[in-house]
Amino acid sequence: MTDSTSMHPRIASHSRKTAETDISATINLDGSGASSIETGVVFLDHMLTSFSRHSGIDVQMRCSGDLEVDDHHTVEDVALVLGKAIVEALGDKKGIGRYGWAIIPMDEALAQCSIDLGGRSYCVFRAEFQRPVIQGLSTEMVEHFFVSLSRTMNANLHLSVLEGRNTHHMIEALFKSLAYAMKQAVKIEGAEIKSTKGLI
Repeated sequence: MTDSTSMHPRIASHSRKTAETDISATINLDGSGASSIETGVVFLDHMLTSFSRHSGIDVQMRCSGDLEVDDHHTVEDVALVLGKAIVEALGDKKGIGRYGWAIIPMDEALAQCSIDLGGRSYCVFRAEFQRPVIQGLSTEMVEHFFVSLSRTMNANLHLSVLEGRNTHHMIEALFKSLAYAMKQAVKIEGAEIKSTKGLI
């Protein structure tokens, strides 16, 4: 088995500036789960910090967005930038696990995530939330975050809430299930590309 620490650092930075948002991010796939995140959306910051901690992926992110309009552009573009940084850090994807899955409980909530970093974008999302907003994050944007992430990360993402009543718990369980699935998918397991095509 190849030790990822013996390879070139899997670190990437990506930025995106539009009339609606100005975002910069740096990620380290082989980090320790350290993060510094300021998106202007308090609950999104909390979710991304949790994602970083549980995936072991270091995330540095700054975003200035048009929150005076609403949170849509910020949440969408943060996901697009994060996905792009991850795919750039993955490089040729040689040796990665490619697939990852996790089922995560949080009190009464239970969420699951399955991921394939195989180069194709697709997202299936099943969850319904009772609260419309948590600390600046519109809960309708949770699905859109994952759809946008899958798009620039070129990944299949299947996420669902299996049980739950508390909206905070349900969303946090989703982000944690993504974290543990991602941790498995990006892990270096050898030197081969896991595809009959020879590339992913």
